[in-house]
Amino acid sequence: MKKLLLSGMLCAMGITTIAQETKKFNDTSFMQPVEVAAIRAGEKAPFAKTNLARKDIEKNNVGQDLPFLLNQTPSVVINSDAGNGVGYTGIRIRGTDASRINVTLNGIPYNDAESQGTYFVDLPDIASSANSIQIQRGVGTSSNGAGSFGGNINLSTNEVNEKFYTELNNSYGSYNTWKNTLKFGSGILGKHFTIDGRLSRISSNGYIDRAASNLKSFYFSTAWVDAKNSLRLNIFSGKEKTYQAWNGVAEALLKTDRTYNISGQEQPGKPYPNETDNYTQTHYQLFYNHQFNQYWKANAAVFLTKGKGYYEEYRADQSLSNYGLPDYIANGDTTSSTDMVRQEWLDNNFYGSIFSLQYKKEKTQFTFGGGWNQYDGKHFGNITHAVVQAAVPQNYKWYGDLPAHKKDLSLYAKFAQQLNEHWQLFADMQVRNVNYTINGFRDNPTLKVKNNYTFFNPKAGITYNNNNWQVYASYARAGKEPNRDDFEAGKTQQPKQEELNDVELGVEKKNKLFSVGANLYYMQYHNQLVLIGNINDVGSYTRTNIASSYRAGIELQGTAVISNFLNLAANLTISKNKISHFTELIDDYDNGGTVTNKYNQTNISFSPAVIAGGSINFIPVKHGEISLLSKYVSRQYMDNTSQQSRSLNPYYVQDVRLTYTLSSIDFLKTTTFILQLNNVFNKKYEANGYTFSYYSGGLTTENYYFPMAPFNCMLGVNIRL
Repeated sequence: MKKLLLSGMLCAMGITTIAQETKKFNDTSFMQPVEVAAIRAGEKAPFAKTNLARKDIEKNNVGQDLPFLLNQTPSVVINSDAGNGVGYTGIRIRGTDASRINVTLNGIPYNDAESQGTYFVDLPDIASSANSIQIQRGVGTSSNGAGSFGGNINLSTNEVNEKFYTELNNSYGSYNTWKNTLKFGSGILGKHFTIDGRLSRISSNGYIDRAASNLKSFYFSTAWVDAKNSLRLNIFSGKEKTYQAWNGVAEALLKTDRTYNISGQEQPGKPYPNETDNYTQTHYQLFYNHQFNQYWKANAAVFLTKGKGYYEEYRADQSLSNYGLPDYIANGDTTSSTDMVRQEWLDNNFYGSIFSLQYKKEKTQFTFGGGWNQYDGKHFGNITHAVVQAAVPQNYKWYGDLPAHKKDLSLYAKFAQQLNEHWQLFADMQVRNVNYTINGFRDNPTLKVKNNYTFFNPKAGITYNNNNWQVYASYARAGKEPNRDDFEAGKTQQPKQEELNDVELGVEKKNKLFSVGANLYYMQYHNQLVLIGNINDVGSYTRTNIASSYRAGIELQGTAVISNFLNLAANLTISKNKISHFTELIDDYDNGGTVTNKYNQTNISFSPAVIAGGSINFIPVKHGEISLLSKYVSRQYMDNTSQQSRSLNPYYVQDVRLTYTLSSIDFLKTTTFILQLNNVFNKKYEANGYTFSYYSGGLTTENYYFPMAPFNCMLGVNIRL
């Protein structure tokens, strides 16, 4: 009777389990709520994907940001401003940056509406609340929110935890890095209720000078279920304060002072102590799921994401006229510039809804869904202090009330049909409309932007299964609107929408002892936006549309269980990432105007030709594991000219992870020790950077890099009560 009751409750939550499909598992970590199942790629979907269960997430979660937990997945390259994975971090999939990767939390869009990037620093320790993560490479299946131009990352926190639990997870390591997490859950109360919560704190001094982080977050979720319905409320928030380290280290200092941080150095005497980024982001999510019968189920959700914060900086010798102020005259002396402290603020609301209707009967699956969201953002700047204080009014707002609005409406329909024992067809069609209104920019307040984009994104594929082999082929199309910064180029340089056609062909074989797989991909871009080297009307580096570019490669994966004491895993990506014709523009301050250089078949920036990862896992004792982890990334060019002098050197890094779990002792259910040894061979390498050139007394090229930490370690102790 209890099993029937639980099955009915899970059915009401719209949850499908691997247990239902294979009759082998009943662990709730395999469950997928309706809102997640609607956008994730199923086991037979003809797309490249990687699924991480809770156990995979937990063993890597000792304090570093989410991208570092995904480092061993195929085609992934990560970086960190502070050098040790705490604070601002970045991720690229197949060479595409985070602004082209669709990210959802329980099916709800997470990408920043304006930059389209993802700032996981605003949700510290979200991995501790994640039950599962799916990474799709390429366009993938239709999702909610930002257009996917290189990948999808979907996090789920809505799975049901059936039993009461309390966890204390604490880590400490290099650079005075701390992670403290308290997790608790009620299990199922009174046959209807469940409550889960988390409190987290992460702090670190960082590897780079003054690159300190102070991150705090909480997560609260409660749900009510009956035989056919469920209602869930999530409230979670993150607050971050990070010292700015986003300017990088000049090339000339790499050998003598790799940790140098230029931020704050404009203050005379010593660095300004509060050159920081400060931001609070709070999410409200409400889900309703309904099971009509054994074939039909539906969900609807509404959400609100509130964000507010600023970054503060000390700026020396600032002209008063640049801030809309007159020269200051006192006692016959004229002051036209002064040192000052300024803050640049964001105050935004992002809200909307998602829904899906799902049908599954025998050999047919159908999903119809979509979402609507709106972003309302305010941009303003304050001067909080000036050395010549009389020259600047108190709490002077030098720009403000420059609102931006963005509306996004999308609908999709997905259809999967099992033709016979071996063949399955898949079709997916999405229509997405984006309306963008920008009422001025900080440095160009009179530039108004109002654009409307409509995208039709079809996907189709076929999958063949037989004797543990799976072969698939698919085509997917995606469109993407420009970012906010692209519109600031000027009225005569307005960007066009980007388009991508993605063809994937894969084969894999799995059994209990090993798995092997290969995926071929060809991603053809039209009007891809890339940096061309010059600055625009307001001094920012310009991205412009290029007619034709592509990414083509092969992704290889394999796992093997050699014995009860040894298992292996590895992945390898080999690719070509090319721009057919590229025109570089270099500002000429000697003669005015720009110098033009033309190139053919150059490499797309930050797109390494080889990415490899591997792990060797030893189990010398029961409940103990030693993992040898390795990562190789080949040369990355920081611009699109393929010049080695403007590139990141290849690097190969090895980590070691040791884990041991003590079984139940008195009131302690389990105690797990995790020792993470990073960069054990003390490799000096840089995972990110930027470059720019100009003519001033001849050609000058300046390269800036983000060095990664040498050998460092973290020790974690996770206690489950």
